[in-house]
Amino acid sequence: MTRAAPIRKVVIVGGGTAGWMTAAAIGRAVAADVSVTLIESDAIGTVGVGEATIPSLLDFNRMLGIDEDAFVRATQATFKLGIEFRDWGSIGDAYIHPFGKYGRDIAGVSFHQLWLRQTARSDGVDPGAIGDYCLPHVAAQLGRFNRPVADPSAVLSTLFYAFHFDAGLYAAFLRDFSEAVGVTRVEGRIASVRRNVENGFIEALALDDGRRIDGELFIDCSGFRSLLLGDALEVPFNSWQDWLPCDRAWAVPCRRGAALTPYTRATADRAGWRWRIPLQHRVGNGHVYSSAYIDDDAALRSLLDGLEGEQLADPRQLHFVAGRRARLWEKNCVAIGLSGGFLEPLESTSIHLIQSGITRLLTLFPDRSFNPVEIAEYNRVLLREYDQVRDFVILHYHATMRNDSPFWNHCRTMTLPQSLTDKLALWADKARLFRENGELFTPDSWIAVLLGQGTRPASFDPLVDALSIEDAERFLAHLRDVIGKTAAAMPTHEQFISQHCASNMLRAA
Repeated sequence: MTRAAPIRKVVIVGGGTAGWMTAAAIGRAVAADVSVTLIESDAIGTVGVGEATIPSLLDFNRMLGIDEDAFVRATQATFKLGIEFRDWGSIGDAYIHPFGKYGRDIAGVSFHQLWLRQTARSDGVDPGAIGDYCLPHVAAQLGRFNRPVADPSAVLSTLFYAFHFDAGLYAAFLRDFSEAVGVTRVEGRIASVRRNVENGFIEALALDDGRRIDGELFIDCSGFRSLLLGDALEVPFNSWQDWLPCDRAWAVPCRRGAALTPYTRATADRAGWRWRIPLQHRVGNGHVYSSAYIDDDAALRSLLDGLEGEQLADPRQLHFVAGRRARLWEKNCVAIGLSGGFLEPLESTSIHLIQSGITRLLTLFPDRSFNPVEIAEYNRVLLREYDQVRDFVILHYHATMRNDSPFWNHCRTMTLPQSLTDKLALWADKARLFRENGELFTPDSWIAVLLGQGTRPASFDPLVDALSIEDAERFLAHLRDVIGKTAAAMPTHEQFISQHCASNMLRAA
């Protein structure tokens, strides 16, 4: 067996959430005689769009052996059971996209099919909203939270959760973790990228003070600047702005004036949407919008007029274009985070895509041969995931009845990617949904948005008629009763945090 020389020098460009998540995960390789160096400059700010997460982050933190209560305290975090969407289907509408499954499949038929049949009948008992059959949904409505139990027969085992946290504090938390396992941080700004004249690989980075940082594997976490993958290696950027026209955002924190809700809120506006993310020490607020349909000043006024408490800092503006690079791994450089692609934080996927890139890199960690087959596999899987997440985000804009502004008229009538068109066609007939190639969002997520925004199918699976109306009514009544009682027995979200993982700032409030 002939073995290629192993990688001994890994260089990460950029800190922030992407850089320090990467450093923390790869830092374990230090024990295998691999040096991991992270270059960042305090003079360069980071883009904090990732304060809301999805449940996959729990796996990342557990992989690192991070104590969850300590993490929650250090990052001023709260718990998240889903996202509440307001005014998306029509003005005045509201629904929750929860982290959980609706009901329980029966006799090989998906639960939502049974629910659709029951709601279509006029001679049966009203089954209520589909959210009544999802524990995270009901708990979110009640402002309750508890951790799930391991017993699969218990309803509490069906609860999934994520976090809201201060992304800057999370990066600092991971920096401490990374440096403790041997990652070296270098303060400085990159002046130039040195490439091998024969194969185009990156050999070293020159800093503006004259220092040279040599490496074998380079990881680009430089954010929108994409210093390595975009600038140095010239991998092209594919824009998705025709489908996702929002290109700017204002962000501002404020004091909390409402309940410590266990969910994110996304409220549709006339040319975009506004977020509310509750942390222990403040509320994060933002307005994502399209500059083609509203000017910056009007967008900022809309954000500030909706704050629930005292403004705590000057608003920050971000400029972006939705899309991704044509490849995320080129030669000996891998882009993680915004340097590889950007999707607005509507479904809190920014940090998940960072995590996904890191996880796949670890499973395909190269040697110095940089096998093209492994690089191609990385790109195939990650690019597909970006495209699948893109389609789910587009769905929110397209599945609407709003016609109150040019922005919503564009979104409602735009031509869709063929992949999304095909998925919606299956839903439109008999509410059929399939999870292809391990895609991030489950059928239950699609059900939440489609039904929440008023996109009803023409019919339902005919196999659902194998269960009688009476048996179905008893089944649904039992499920709804057990879920409702389980949620009501939980502590409030604020009580749970106070008992287990409150920061000093929350205790003082």
